[in-house]
Order: sequence, then C-alpha cells, then structure tokens
Amino acid sequence: MAATPELILRHAPPGDYFERYYARRGFSRVAGVDEAGRGPLAGPVVAAAVILDPSRPIEGIDDSKRLPEPVREALFVRITATCAWGVGVVEPADIDRMNILQASLEAMRLAVGELPERPDCLLIDGRDGIGLALFQRPIVGGDGRSISIGAASIVAKVTRDRIMRALHARWPRYNFARHKGYPTPEHRAALRNFGPCPAHRRTFNGVTP
Repeated sequence: MAATPELILRHAPPGDYFERYYARRGFSRVAGVDEAGRGPLAGPVVAAAVILDPSRPIEGIDDSKRLPEPVREALFVRITATCAWGVGVVEPADIDRMNILQASLEAMRLAVGELPERPDCLLIDGRDGIGLALFQRPIVGGDGRSISIGAASIVAKVTRDRIMRALHARWPRYNFARHKGYPTPEHRAALRNFGPCPAHRRTFNGVTP
C-alpha cells in the first residue's frame, strides 16, 4: 500500500507544506504556534507564535527537542531577528488554578496576541484549537511537520530555558538550570529534602507530600 501524504509528512523533517497549502488558499500571514513546559514540576508554561518571512529562509529549523542547545540558541537569534514573533507565559500559580492543558492554551492565546501583526491562519501543535476567532489547524506532532510550528517550538523552548536559569539564580538548591524543572531524580530528591519553592506547581504529583 502506498504511503499517504500525511504519513510521509509525519516522518519527515519540518517543511513548508502546510504553509504553502494555506497560502494557496488565500492566507497571507500563517503563524505557527507551540508551547514548552507542560511536563515539568516547576516553572511556567511558555508558548510562542511565529510568522516566517518566505523571502528570508532559515536553514535548520526543526522540532526543538531534536536540536542541541547551542543550535537552538543560534536559531532563536535568527528567528527573532527575521520573523514576526510573540511569546506568552503562564506562571505556576495560574497553572495550578486552571490545569496544565488550559494553561498551555492560554499561553498560546497570549503568544498570538503578542504578534506585531495579526495572523489570518494558525497552525497549532497538538489536537486542540485555542479559542480565538481565527482560522486554525491543529496538527499532531506539528513541531516536527510544519516549519513555522518548529520555529515556534524553538522560541518557546529557548525562552523557557532562560526563565528557568533565572529561577535557578533565586533558588539554586533545586538546580533548575540543569533539569529545567522536569521530574528528574535529582529534582525529586531536592523536593524531598527542601520541599517546594514558589516556582513549583503544587498540584503536580510529587511536588507536595
């Protein structure tokens, strides 16, 4: 049986298939949207929205999880210098109040709202729309399938990592700079020894006894 285009896309590096598809249908400002930080026990969830400039292509964009940190940082500089972009941040207390899914969607809405120009099409990583009156296409695994979502994943990841390094400076005994708040053995041991700090998400399993 021949592979379908969707199956081929699912196993390819990010490309501009979706961007070109919607451009042919009359959308002129297609924004990729992604978040970073749903799984950690500490720190905010951060989302980014990016509208790429087709006249200024950027080589090497991929799902941020596939890229070494120095490559992510270099791409972050290029993306933020050449593209329209916005970032949304939802803090731990609000994550506890609204739950992580709703907090992630809120961070995405905030990121779209921070774009310097209003998009007319959103390509969103995941299964869910984000409750804005704009055309939206959720794409499962979108950060590995759409170049604009991949760019958003890089901006969100680098922004969040920088926030976690700043939190490390305030609460160094948790070593946020190393694990970025994820539930590593080291992080869990620090929680057992010291309890949570204000950067922790208290509704997450393992944060409070």
